[in-house]
Amino acid sequence: MGFGWWRLFGAAVAGILFFHGFCFSEKAPNYTFMHEATSAPNTTYYDYIIIGGGTAGCPLAATLSQNYSVLLLERGGSPYGNNNITNLDAFGQALSDLSPTSPSQRFISEDGVISARARVLGGGSCLNAGFYSRAATDYVKRVGWDGRLANESYQWVEKLVAFQPPMKQWQSAVRDGLVEVGVVPDNGFTYDHLYGTKLRSPSSKLLESLTLEAISKPPVVKTLPAEALTETSECFPLRLVSSLTVPPKQRTPEAIAKAVESMSNLDEAVFRGGFILEKIMGPLSTGHLELRNRNPNENPSVTFNYFKEPEDLQRCVEGIRTIERIIESKSFSKFRYDGMSVQTLLNMTASAPVNLLPKHSNVSTSLEQFCRDTVMTIWHYHGGCQVGMVVDRDYKVLGVDALRVIDGSTFNYSPGTNPQATVMMLGRYMGVRILSERLASDTSN
Repeated sequence: MGFGWWRLFGAAVAGILFFHGFCFSEKAPNYTFMHEATSAPNTTYYDYIIIGGGTAGCPLAATLSQNYSVLLLERGGSPYGNNNITNLDAFGQALSDLSPTSPSQRFISEDGVISARARVLGGGSCLNAGFYSRAATDYVKRVGWDGRLANESYQWVEKLVAFQPPMKQWQSAVRDGLVEVGVVPDNGFTYDHLYGTKLRSPSSKLLESLTLEAISKPPVVKTLPAEALTETSECFPLRLVSSLTVPPKQRTPEAIAKAVESMSNLDEAVFRGGFILEKIMGPLSTGHLELRNRNPNENPSVTFNYFKEPEDLQRCVEGIRTIERIIESKSFSKFRYDGMSVQTLLNMTASAPVNLLPKHSNVSTSLEQFCRDTVMTIWHYHGGCQVGMVVDRDYKVLGVDALRVIDGSTFNYSPGTNPQATVMMLGRYMGVRILSERLASDTSN
């Protein structure tokens, strides 16, 4: 099942609808812009065809459709009517859905990390916890983006999806604990990526807002049969390196189902508090990605190689030590159980089925082993179609006419925060760039 968009109205009408934020008075899940691809005419013409209605594809389509006809093809289903997507409290349920129509296509990396690919209109923005945070200013400069346009593109996204979340007791305790142990300054609520502690914005309404904004102007969505979707360009693999691997017989769909079942059967006491996750920003270790075939339903071969570089492992250890200090801080005291040590908490955490790697007992005696045993993804991987290797700085595929890749796979390195905001920004940013380039070309001709 998949979806695509095409334009229904003239440029003038679309411009009015876009700039005035008009939306049809339609209610989910019965939007008239969604249709099966098999119902499309045999021959149709568009100015732009976008393959993938994900976090970058949606804002890109919304922008280009201001002035041109756009078809957006998405292999996944509709998020509307799926409470596991639209309700932030149900975060995690979509990832536990292993059915063929699930918005999450699960897979296990060669090194045993359980992961997922998005399979839904809206892409990964429908599967995450909704954090919104800009890339740092120096990141924008290093990548070579126009700072003014990047800022305007971030603002465009933020008007649709971002808002200041309420600070509840748990979040406040973690924030105050971070400041107490020296993770300063306290930056308060901000979209900017800054050193220190800050309150970030969730963007749980991303898809509804972006889709309504875009679809009120142009398009219709249709389903494309899975067998009709083939790769137009194979992305080059990252550097091939050795790593601890988990045998294929241990990386089956049954293994994923067993892990999901084990997680759902964890003692209720595990969920009475909250979770503090550590993310290693800009790891030195690199992995390997290659397509097995051209079947979009077949997962690629992925090896993450976490902690291949010793420095990444030591950074993880330092992060765990910071978390230990937070837990032991005065600010966090109301969330500690009397008589339960940090070492006990670490051993409890290590027993969770977050990956398929062999487990070790009493990992609290070695934070290095704890990091290895509990390594997991939070789905922020990137780099399969890097700028300079697969695409140029205008995101045009090298050696191919009229084809660009515009998404997080083009990043040479991470924005250092949840990348969702930057991926959305990039879709808008390049949409504006393409419109400007085409206008200049039309004027000169």
